[in-house]
Amino acid sequence: MTAPMHLPRFLVRQRVTLGVNRYEIHAATPDGREGELLAFAQQKRFAFKEQVSFYADESRTRRVFSFTARQRLDVGARHDVVDEGGQPLGSFGKKFGASLLRSTWTLEAPGLAATGRERNAAVAILRRVFDDVPFPFHFDFTDDADGATVLTSDRRRSIRDRYDVSVPDPRIDFRLAASMAVALDALQSR
Repeated sequence: MTAPMHLPRFLVRQRVTLGVNRYEIHAATPDGREGELLAFAQQKRFAFKEQVSFYADESRTRRVFSFTARQRLDVGARHDVVDEGGQPLGSFGKKFGASLLRSTWTLEAPGLAATGRERNAAVAILRRVFDDVPFPFHFDFTDDADGATVLTSDRRRSIRDRYDVSVPDPRIDFRLAASMAVALDALQSR
């Protein structure tokens, strides 16, 4: 089964602002540079219930998809991803206990259950010891049924957080993949 909006590769860039986290999601050009703006995301910091809305552009007049935590103030909360009409696209959540030494997430889409972990255990431990150092980190999500890679997110070395996201599995909708990629930045330290 192919998702309605599959995109095999895109880039995420965080914009630093007061009070909110903002993200730009761009198509990736063949040479790996930022192409067309696909979505603009905004997350209020210090919210009781996590929600990130994705808009068609910076004007934020049309919300095209979003994710919301099922519970309030829960480090292991599941997050539901919905399209602009409120129809479910999938969900994700952090596995709190498994994440103590190496961050671990789950990702669910129609016909797919996957688990994502930080690729490098040594970097995962260093990130916890030196919290203020912007280590590049990489996540690999694999299909729980056959172990095939379904999504990867690679944090590039740069002043601002930048991620190169690859989605080789056509069952993962772009909107679910973009939500997961933003969550890896916005919710990672929780």
